[in-house]
Amino acid sequence: MAILVPYDGSTPAQQAVRHAAETYPDAELILLRVIELAEGYTSAGYNLLRERFDEAEAAPDVSTELRTLLDEAGVEFRVETAVGSPAREIVEFAAENDVDHIVVGSHGRQGVSRVLLGSVAEKVVRRAPIPVTVVR
Repeated sequence: MAILVPYDGSTPAQQAVRHAAETYPDAELILLRVIELAEGYTSAGYNLLRERFDEAEAAPDVSTELRTLLDEAGVEFRVETAVGSPAREIVEFAAENDVDHIVVGSHGRQGVSRVLLGSVAEKVVRRAPIPVTVVR
């Protein structure tokens, strides 16, 4: 069983990883980092993005505390990186990589902020072809 956890280093993302590790101890956790691609990238912007992508691939940003938790729990995990719109990349990665479940942290946006900015978790829930758990 493969569980996808979008991971950006935030507290909600760390809580999602903890939840996934506790709920699915025998599954492989895939921590997906998405580098958001802004519209209108120039060649200089592309070069900076390529540099950030290479850095992310070389040194995945998984906190020491989180890595210790996963190691102590004996949970098998790997870190993957994608570039693009976070919600789209999460759903596409899940579909293309035989993922069984997505566990995503919620940043807890409410009201006007949620309407204006949108929510990655909400978009993933609406678009994903597999079950999604949102961790608050």
